[in-house]
Amino acid sequence: MATASGVQQDDEPEPDSQEDASALGDQVPYTAEECQECHLDITEHWASSPHANAFSDPVFQQRWSGMGEPPECLSCHTTSFNPASGEYDAEGISCQACHGEVAKDHPSAPVPILADTQYCGSCHTTTLSEWHRTGHATHQIGCNACHDPHSQQPLFVDSDELCINCHEDTMGEYLEGIHDQKGIGCVDCHALVIPPDPAPDDGIVPTGHAFTITPATCVACHTDALHAGFSLPGYEQGAKNGPASEVSDQTIVEAPPDEESETVEPSDLSPEQQIQALEAALASRNVTLLFQGAIVGLVLGGSTAWIVANNVRSRQKEEENNDDEEG
Repeated sequence: MATASGVQQDDEPEPDSQEDASALGDQVPYTAEECQECHLDITEHWASSPHANAFSDPVFQQRWSGMGEPPECLSCHTTSFNPASGEYDAEGISCQACHGEVAKDHPSAPVPILADTQYCGSCHTTTLSEWHRTGHATHQIGCNACHDPHSQQPLFVDSDELCINCHEDTMGEYLEGIHDQKGIGCVDCHALVIPPDPAPDDGIVPTGHAFTITPATCVACHTDALHAGFSLPGYEQGAKNGPASEVSDQTIVEAPPDEESETVEPSDLSPEQQIQALEAALASRNVTLLFQGAIVGLVLGGSTAWIVANNVRSRQKEEENNDDEEG
């Protein structure tokens, strides 16, 4: 057993789970090490996941320490955290966190599964809030429909194939469009995460599970086409090179500065203000193009009228000269 203040394991050995079964009724609190003896493949998937490293993650440790190590953070970064005593069963999210205590006659008895979408959302609050606004929520397409619960990665190696698996009938135009031809996939736009600026102290940021397209989504790639003079922070080279893929529920990774970029980022504008400025620049550019087109039209129209009038006068003079010669 560990505590929030010491973050250490006591020297006392763990009690034998089978001997302790009588005190717990029909359930036994198996440790992750005991589960690993049989579930080797699942252990391999879990070991490198954000769940397994939720406590040891350097970014979490840095931010947690910077905030004064508030104990409430351990409710989601440890297993079975007890806020009254400050104790927890394991660092990170282990098997017991999602499966509970296992029946004492396991493996013949099935293991319970606690991890439905609402249960996941008890820690992944931002993701759950985003998900509730989507068609996925309406049709009860929950976390485990798209994610491996042990690795937390998409069920398909290619995330686009995961989307196409359900949405193929509505993707005809996209599959023939320039985005697909350029290798820009579904999640590059629908799950794009633009990091908040400044970054929040707790590191909790949007996760891209609303799947909506906003002007900021387009601007992240098409900034250069707007001729506005600056780019969104971290997206000077477009969304695919931005830090969206490196942002997790607890982590914000700042994009490296672009030394060769000729754009200037105004430090006194928030991302929302920058987006509004870019939209205004686009509207201004369209007005300018219309004005230029009107001028070109007037010049061409005036030139054409002058040429026609000049031809008419020349023809009239020729006719008058012909009449004088005949007379």
